[in-house]
Amino acid sequence: MAHRIEVKTRISDTRAEARKDRLRSMGFDVDQVTLNDIYTVDAELEDSELEKVLSLLHNPVIQEASLIQQSPEAFDHAVEIGRLPGVTDNVGSTAREGIEARLKRLLGEGEDVYTSQLMFLEGNITEKDLSAIESIFSNPLIQRVERKSLEAYREARGMEVVVPKVTLEEKPTTDTVDLLVDDLELQRIGKAGIFDHFKELSQSKFEELRQDYAEDQLKLGDLVEREGKYYQKVRRGPLALDLKYMHTIQRYFGKLGRNPTDVELESIAQTWSEHCKHTIFADPIDEIKEGLFATYIKAATERIREELGDKDFCRSVFKDNGGIIDFDEFYDLVDKVETHNAPSRLDGEGGSGTGIGGVIRDILGTGKAAKTFALAYLFCLADMRRQHKLYRGPNQREPLESVLKNTLDIIRGVGNYGNQSGIPTTHGQVRFDERYAGKPLVFVRGSGIIPKDINGKPSYEKKANPGDYIVVVGGRTGRDGEHGATFSSEALDEGSPATAVQIGDAITQKKKNDALLEARDRELYSSITDNGAGGLSCSVGEMGKESGGAYVRLHKAPLKYQGMAPWSIWISEAQERMTLAVPPDKIEEFLELMARRKVEATVIGEFTDSGKCVVEYDGQTVMDLDMDFLHDGLPPRPMTTTYTRPVHEEPDFAQPDNLSQTLTDMLSRLNITSWEFISQQYDHEVQGGSVIKPLQGRGRVNGDAAVTKPVLNSPKAVVSSQGINPSYSDIDTYHMAASAIDTAIRNAIAAGANPDHLALEDNFCWCSSREPERLGQLKEAARACYDYAVAYKTPFISGKDSMFNDFEGFDEDGKEIKISVPPTLLISSISVMDDATKAVSLDAKIPGDLVYVLGETHDELGGSEYFAMIGEQERGEAYIGNNVPKVDAEKNSQLYRSYAKAVDDRLVASAQSVHIGGLAVALAKTALGGGLGMDISLENIPGTDSRYDFAMFSESQGRMVVTISPKNKEKFEAVMEGSPFAQIGTVTRGDVLTFKESRGMIMAQPSLFGLHDAYKETLKDY
Repeated sequence: MAHRIEVKTRISDTRAEARKDRLRSMGFDVDQVTLNDIYTVDAELEDSELEKVLSLLHNPVIQEASLIQQSPEAFDHAVEIGRLPGVTDNVGSTAREGIEARLKRLLGEGEDVYTSQLMFLEGNITEKDLSAIESIFSNPLIQRVERKSLEAYREARGMEVVVPKVTLEEKPTTDTVDLLVDDLELQRIGKAGIFDHFKELSQSKFEELRQDYAEDQLKLGDLVEREGKYYQKVRRGPLALDLKYMHTIQRYFGKLGRNPTDVELESIAQTWSEHCKHTIFADPIDEIKEGLFATYIKAATERIREELGDKDFCRSVFKDNGGIIDFDEFYDLVDKVETHNAPSRLDGEGGSGTGIGGVIRDILGTGKAAKTFALAYLFCLADMRRQHKLYRGPNQREPLESVLKNTLDIIRGVGNYGNQSGIPTTHGQVRFDERYAGKPLVFVRGSGIIPKDINGKPSYEKKANPGDYIVVVGGRTGRDGEHGATFSSEALDEGSPATAVQIGDAITQKKKNDALLEARDRELYSSITDNGAGGLSCSVGEMGKESGGAYVRLHKAPLKYQGMAPWSIWISEAQERMTLAVPPDKIEEFLELMARRKVEATVIGEFTDSGKCVVEYDGQTVMDLDMDFLHDGLPPRPMTTTYTRPVHEEPDFAQPDNLSQTLTDMLSRLNITSWEFISQQYDHEVQGGSVIKPLQGRGRVNGDAAVTKPVLNSPKAVVSSQGINPSYSDIDTYHMAASAIDTAIRNAIAAGANPDHLALEDNFCWCSSREPERLGQLKEAARACYDYAVAYKTPFISGKDSMFNDFEGFDEDGKEIKISVPPTLLISSISVMDDATKAVSLDAKIPGDLVYVLGETHDELGGSEYFAMIGEQERGEAYIGNNVPKVDAEKNSQLYRSYAKAVDDRLVASAQSVHIGGLAVALAKTALGGGLGMDISLENIPGTDSRYDFAMFSESQGRMVVTISPKNKEKFEAVMEGSPFAQIGTVTRGDVLTFKESRGMIMAQPSLFGLHDAYKETLKDY
């Protein structure tokens, strides 16, 4: 029996007030919003037990809980939003645990707790308004919505009692996939997936689809007319296997004399996916036979490590879930940056949240298991203030959620998961471009700490051994996350599966992580990895490669609900799961520890040395593949590129008359303005290691780097930052990549990083990566990675790529469109500083301090924020230009080392890296951070002569703005000798930022108040 419990507040509900304010700000005529929290307890309960449950689920001081539906006296509409069947309900899971503890018994098989929220709206609200409001607060991919008018609510005496229980009608059987078909059908299988069932259509719907698919032979072939009835073949979801891959698979099974099972074909698809194998970086390209990764990324690191010799600080690179470098004599650092782009566009909160959850598991699955001590993010988004009505299907079918909702959900997902995991989110960035409307880029980062040795054995060494048990630990398997790896290897379109969306459970993950760290210290397992892309198919497959084989009893895997088919269990990416290899003599102790920690752990098989991956389900062999074919059987696909650097119209405009207003306008731009509303949602103080915060100085200015102490009793700290310049890709991807590397290094150096102990990670997010021109751009960017990593002696230790960040769908007029992200490379940096007390923040400290600029300024405004702004003001479209910033690594390297010496000598009061927006923006942030004015002369800036506005807003690389005490002037200049630098002004007590030209005339004199408002206002209402 299902018991519906409604909880309402007796006092003012700030959640409801915030929701009302938001709706009113969006133009809805809403007078009042009331929220009730709903718990549906689907369990057999005695009356006395029900009373205990009621008392548990509310705070009697401020809330009322009742089995009777409770509505406000006045309202016009009631809207209830809950989870769809099978979607993870974290609040419901927590409520269930609480109920079981209160009742001192477990709920029975099939009994559970489900949550929803009931919103009462009062005001002049139309049916169209209601539909819009529902789309703001719900996502149809994962949520159900029930709506009733006042009259309907009263007539029904409330809302319906809904139990969103999963009921799978399919029998858990295994199918055989016929590959003895023509090439067109092979392509259909590779693109859309294995045939599942026929869906009957009306004749009109059939004709509509036939017209829609007239140009697409693959989709058209799935429309079937038979005996006067009309059908569409429904397929399980994309395999992302092209025809060459399908032919290779066809030949392999031809030699075996049989067709593959669905489990085998799905497993191959996950393992060979671009998401898992990074084939575009691995395959031959033009003259580069070893591929871009081996030739440019890996080779750069190998050369650097060889040149460093005894000073090599890398411990493990490119062979684990994250990279490992030295921290001190007792600990190593682990770092990993992931992307979660496609799932985040379908469901922002679930997509970004599971991205953060996944990167935490990457850290846990690196070496013998590291503890995550810091998280970070970078979001590439479209302007959420604009309308972007996009549809995955024609005729306004399958709408994407609005960019506004998607953005806010992405931000919320990272915050919720990180905060609930007890891990600080130390820093981040946001970058805006309308080309991210179809697919946002969601980069998430984790940094971890691991003992150098576990009981005398190197912690980065692990290996599953034949005879070790295969143990799955943590969350249960559900249908969430099916085809996640293959889905992420394609463009987002009408066929993208909703089951690729996952919902994370941070509480389950926290318990699991803590338990596994204890198991690590007790040496209870041989190897560990996360169940990421491809789920069990990839985690068991990868670890089976260590031992030489695996035997899996798939029916032993713990499930969220019964009825799942074997292929679904095998490939699902359901969250919070790790796979371990546990020696037989340790299994009892391991399972006892997990049980004591209340973490589910299940033995599902053994690792072998058979050379095969064999999977059994209920006594039937559903998979029997050679490990060599599974991991190395994919054929190379040689690629050819073209590359032509575009030539843009060179902007021709006069220097603005009012540069004060120009600087003020620059500070209000999306790519420069404060994203404090994001930083404030994220806990950066938990664990107590924060040194340099996300918001710095009295003015609370967003910083470019974080400094964190992972070991509180150590003087050492970790410096982390990132660099990204996608707008430069419109001109030259080589220089875009070079600038990203220089920015990531410079940001960290400015905060106090050691340039001789600094490593990088590369995250390529590309588009249309089968097109020769896009591949040419990619090749140029990878070439720059080699050149500049080697020049700076900064090895790459880890990375990830996401190659198909395109949206293929329709606009609101039904026009077919393709939106591709600009070629985007995120470079992340991580370094160690020996003394955390020497960390440098960006804010000016004391009036009278001297202001210096380090590095040279050139006429390099191609792709700059200044050109974009002027173009938008003059013609409604950004100017691009051609003079993209170029990096002089030799000069910059010397400057960075000299600056690092000045930091080590405690000569630097503040430092701000100069990047997007140029010198004037960097100076403004320094002044705003300290709440102090500045008197700046533009006369002595090192570099080429240029217009004053160009000197103020050029984005030349290799520069920093630094303030120092006058007493340190001689020492500082002596340390910096040999590098380009100049004193350009002083910090003042005033409330203005003054820029003067060579004759002392004032060029600009904006007030700090005006600059502050411009910097803070743009996004403050979000």
